[in-house]
Amino acid sequence: MIGDIVGNPGRKIVCQSLRGLIKRDSIDLVVANAENAAGGSGLTPAIYEELVKAGVGAMTLGDHIYRRRSIIPVLQSKKNIVKPANYPADAPGHDHCVVTTSQDVLVAVISLIGRVFMKPVDCPFAAVDRVLEKLPESVKVVLVDMHAEATSDMQLMGRFLDGRVSAVLGTHTHVPTADETILPQGTAFQCDVGMTGPYESILGRRIDRVLQTTQTFAPTPFDVASDDVRLSGTLVDIDHQSGQATAIRRICLLEAEAIQIANAEASS
Repeated sequence: MIGDIVGNPGRKIVCQSLRGLIKRDSIDLVVANAENAAGGSGLTPAIYEELVKAGVGAMTLGDHIYRRRSIIPVLQSKKNIVKPANYPADAPGHDHCVVTTSQDVLVAVISLIGRVFMKPVDCPFAAVDRVLEKLPESVKVVLVDMHAEATSDMQLMGRFLDGRVSAVLGTHTHVPTADETILPQGTAFQCDVGMTGPYESILGRRIDRVLQTTQTFAPTPFDVASDDVRLSGTLVDIDHQSGQATAIRRICLLEAEAIQIANAEASS
């Protein structure tokens, strides 16, 4: 699971290193949160295709899902991208997807939005229950992206789904948390897998712009920053027969490492 991809710097490091990272770590499926991929807010059809070509097998989004209206046809037609399942039924997009790994294992991907310090949405607990009830018996591996502001929201969802899904991994805060664990009933959990983008920033945006607006209240464009780009995510090992997680670890790939991986992949 790759955390929030922010703007061109985030996309660049994904496209540069993902194929090599997949090979190096024997990764069977990559899921990415792409809601900030277009200029820091939203997703476009062209960027969706760019990420798929780079090796992303499924995409989740979040509260910026409809920031670019051009993505709506993609949400309605493609089978590997989801809207938050606790958005209204009439909101464009699918409330879950089922994709196949490189080892021919079926994986369900579900996105949820938290409710603490977020815009009003439907109950995420009721929504995930509804989606899980309609999954076929053949789907044992289930990944939930909990896109939330508060760690309490994320932790509650992890406990609520422990033993019922393979992993509950948080996104949205852009800050990786050091709480990765396997919960008692076999669900991998982490509050936030972190941001993929420029870390010399305020959550991916230029420090000077955010600071100026915070101090003066005068609006400025929060342009995407450019320095100290990292790929952040979390790698989960899952028993495909039981659907239980067996291991979880954080990944933080620096630009220099990404270049090395890309060069190794190009020469192999």
